[in-house]
Amino acid sequence: MEAENHTEVSQFLLLGLSDDPKLQPLLCGVFLCMYLFTVLGNLLIIVAISSDAHLHSPMYFFLANLSFVDICFTSTTVPKMLVNVQAQSKSITYIGCLIQVYFLMIFAGMDTLLLTVMAYDRYVAICHPLYYTVIMNPRFCGILVLISWFIMFWVSLLHILLMRGLTFCVHTEIPHFSCELAQILKVACSDTLINNIVLYVSAALLRVLPLTGILFSYSKIVSSLMRMSSTGGKYKAFSTCGSHLSVVSLFYGTSLGVYLSSALTHSSLHNSVASVMYTVVTPMLNPFIYSLRNKDVKGALRRLLKLAASCL
Repeated sequence: MEAENHTEVSQFLLLGLSDDPKLQPLLCGVFLCMYLFTVLGNLLIIVAISSDAHLHSPMYFFLANLSFVDICFTSTTVPKMLVNVQAQSKSITYIGCLIQVYFLMIFAGMDTLLLTVMAYDRYVAICHPLYYTVIMNPRFCGILVLISWFIMFWVSLLHILLMRGLTFCVHTEIPHFSCELAQILKVACSDTLINNIVLYVSAALLRVLPLTGILFSYSKIVSSLMRMSSTGGKYKAFSTCGSHLSVVSLFYGTSLGVYLSSALTHSSLHNSVASVMYTVVTPMLNPFIYSLRNKDVKGALRRLLKLAASCL
């Protein structure tokens, strides 16, 4: 098979979810609706938190950041997929693919780190309530978010620099709807050992360690709640964790689905469906989870919608 250096590769071909022309309008409509729901839902969360003084607390500050990241996460892949479907094209430029890989890794990692920070916030609020305002002050919260961005910018850049050293065959086809790093490494025509080692190490550090931190925080929370004598106090304290636990379960559940699908099956369709759940469905459901399970967010959204209706 003839191969070209990566600097000469002008584009890749994204095979997408289906080759059936009859399904393309349906897929386009479904993903457009999901994308609009994702952007609208997360924007409403951000605006509600920004405009309501009752939500100016660390927990909702992190939630607003999570909503922003989710908008960016789904915007990295869905618009390009919709353009390709509408134009009946499967191409993506080499530089465009690099950019997509870079931002996918940043926003996926930010989701993980923000969920970990939110678990720590709940741990301090429930286990050390007297020191909560001192520990989780605005400056410290801002530093936690900035450190998360800093880590992901440099980790993602490392992967891109290593990817730039790979060579690809002419007319490389990616059996996916987006440029995910694991899929790119599978279709490379040069040795990807170093890339895979760095990928697995970073995945362990940015998935396993944060999950360990989340589990540790909730083990301490459960232990603290067990020592409470008031049943009402237990329920009130733990109810603030319900939405976060739901989002964590959804995020890590879909992440595990992507990993198992990639490791246990060679079916491109199974891999793509698992990635849709991870990159599209999860960001869409997060605002619904918080608006339905959290009374403060629900109340803020209700007031925001009433204000908007009165201005019309």
